[in-house]
Amino acid sequence: GGVIQIFTRRSNTPGLQPRLRIAAGSHQTVQRSLGLSGGNDATRFNLGASLDETAGIDSTGPSFASDGDHDAYRNQSFNLSLSHTFSERFEAGVNLLDSRGRSEYDNPFGGFDPVTFESFGQKPYTDFSVSSLGSYFAAQLSDAWRSRLELAHSENRDDKRDKLSAERFVFNTYRDQLTWQNDLALGERNTLLIGGDWYEDRVHASTDFTEDSRWNRAVFAQHRYQGEQFSTELGVRHDRNQQFGGQTTWSGSLTVPLNADNDVLLSYSEGFRAPTFNDLYYPQYSNPNLDPEHSKSYELQWRSQLATTTRLEASLYRTDLRDAIVFGQDSIPRNVASARINGLEMALSQQWASWHAQLGMALIDPRDRDTGHTLARRARRTLSLDLDREFGRFSAGASWQAVSSSYDDEANRNRIGGHSLLGLRGSWAASDEVKLEAKLD
Repeated sequence: GGVIQIFTRRSNTPGLQPRLRIAAGSHQTVQRSLGLSGGNDATRFNLGASLDETAGIDSTGPSFASDGDHDAYRNQSFNLSLSHTFSERFEAGVNLLDSRGRSEYDNPFGGFDPVTFESFGQKPYTDFSVSSLGSYFAAQLSDAWRSRLELAHSENRDDKRDKLSAERFVFNTYRDQLTWQNDLALGERNTLLIGGDWYEDRVHASTDFTEDSRWNRAVFAQHRYQGEQFSTELGVRHDRNQQFGGQTTWSGSLTVPLNADNDVLLSYSEGFRAPTFNDLYYPQYSNPNLDPEHSKSYELQWRSQLATTTRLEASLYRTDLRDAIVFGQDSIPRNVASARINGLEMALSQQWASWHAQLGMALIDPRDRDTGHTLARRARRTLSLDLDREFGRFSAGASWQAVSSSYDDEANRNRIGGHSLLGLRGSWAASDEVKLEAKLD
């Protein structure tokens, strides 16, 4: 598990920098975006807006007549970031993001007319909006102590409707969050990171939930040592969840440089995942009896600069899961008492003059330890290849990805076929300000 952070574009050069992008393609797809960034040594800002639309691709069989349509998608977004350095030791900023639109989709189950007792197709869609507002305050309190305080509020609103019926379902979630992080320099080779995190989730929907709010409080610390013979990281975090109680997780890593071109890394980490409100209470597709998921991961990495233009990274890992949260064919989440995932991942990067190639491979063995079955919807093998070349102002490239088959159910009776994706691309920098691109997938 991890945390995803989204950073909007920031200006690093003085003056105003406008930008514009227009794209059109198959399935009535049109993308438009514009923005303006700028600033000076003290103040920087970025302002942007975009509108993406497509008629969509029909990917389902004709279970009902209404499934034969192309399910359209529309997304319009706006973002703003502003930061100001008040002095050499104090900086503050604000970030705003708003994205909203409509997503159409097929319903393979159709609907049911209680008067005629006949089933019929549906044309469902969701009007959605995602927004967040955050601010931060960063201060260099001393030569060895830097502190950062972040406050944020985010909202996710879903309004599900149907063009062929009057049914409607509203599902809105809200989160308030506060994070305080402190970086302490303990000499030339040691650093210490300590802080705290608090958030509260709330849900409002057209269906009443057993629980409609939940808070989580956490404290964390991480020590880093950077030496000539080896480097280490050791971290601990304690969470107190209003619904599921307390949980302490540990992580640690050891990096040993074999020589100037080869590093070996050993790491261990623990994970804790509380079920979401959707997992617990969403009508027809939830399980109020879910337990939190716990994990322990062990990893061995090798990072090697094989030659000046060749780099190889390989990772061998194992993850043990207790009460893993999985979804079956019925889309209802459930716990797997004991599961494990063994994996091998490799990435090779090669440069030949103007050519650049990347080869990636992943082999995994995900199993339910009680039944011996493969975990549902997890492909065992993935292979990818990227190849690019530049010709002055021209560039061309190709990508290919192959994914093996998997199973759609816990009993491994329903196999999902593997698939491959091929992409071709090219671009021409007509000038320093204008670039033309073409893609075929």
